[in-house]
Amino acid sequence: MYSVIIPVYRNEEFIPKLIGEFSRISEIVLERFGLESEFVFVVDASPDNSFSLLEESLAQAPFRSQLILHARNFGSFAAIRTGLRAAKGEYFSVIAADLQEPPDLLVAFLEKLHADTADIVVGVREGRDDPAASRLAANIFWGFYRRLIVRDIPSGGVDVFGCNRRIRDELLTLDEANSSLVGLVYWLGFRRSEVRYRRRTREFGRSAWTFSKKLTYLLDSVFAFTDLPIRILTFLGVVGIIVAIVLALGVIALRIIGEIEVAGYTATIVVITFFGALNTLGIGLIGAYAWRAYENTKRRPLALVQTSRSFDGNNTTHISTRNFRP
Repeated sequence: MYSVIIPVYRNEEFIPKLIGEFSRISEIVLERFGLESEFVFVVDASPDNSFSLLEESLAQAPFRSQLILHARNFGSFAAIRTGLRAAKGEYFSVIAADLQEPPDLLVAFLEKLHADTADIVVGVREGRDDPAASRLAANIFWGFYRRLIVRDIPSGGVDVFGCNRRIRDELLTLDEANSSLVGLVYWLGFRRSEVRYRRRTREFGRSAWTFSKKLTYLLDSVFAFTDLPIRILTFLGVVGIIVAIVLALGVIALRIIGEIEVAGYTATIVVITFFGALNTLGIGLIGAYAWRAYENTKRRPLALVQTSRSFDGNNTTHISTRNFRP
């Protein structure tokens, strides 16, 4: 079986087209690879009608599917983890519900996975039909991500990927809070391949991937995968010490030759201000690392499922309304 995970948040307008596209993809997968397809929709407590519309549509859809509702909004990373854990296939792919990544990527991923030429296949954007401001923000974000966190990541970033069961199982053992799914995928290593595509224009609404979410995601990735902030802080501390020594020697020399009567007042204020700011920065950085480490020691589940339903593609529905850890 080929399992496709789709995190859903504010995507109600896309649901009719999603059903049509996935019906087409399931037919291609069956004809070309002889595999049944399974589509796992994880609604991350979306405030719109995404869950009810999917519930109605999947009951009539010609493909096997699961519909999972989170008890509250846990984020797309948690939604993907929930979908990966629930999926029953031997091969897995992740794709967004806004269809900006072409669904034919799912077939391209499966070709490499089924041929056993790769354990992980990532989608690499060659271009994007987004507004200029969105393209600029995305380029800046992924530029920082590539330089600070994962140097191997493509310059355009990675939003979608496919993997085999071994990689799925390894990912699910990494139950880190406030981390980066893309960072974890690259951290695993294994055989990795790429499929190039062009990102399409968003047809409805605005993306929930706001600037504040991008910034939070970038900071989570920095603190989860690199000690760069600590190394920068150490470097600034060394520079501050050197500056302080130079200023101190200068004040002493001027005092000895009688150029100043009250030695070092300005220098003292500068040094106190500099090191006060440096200490505050250091406390903030260390606190960020400590808080994330503390979050992981709590061992809280990364998401809670409120309701799950499965559809076998023959107008049959199986319902579970219990809360459980995904």
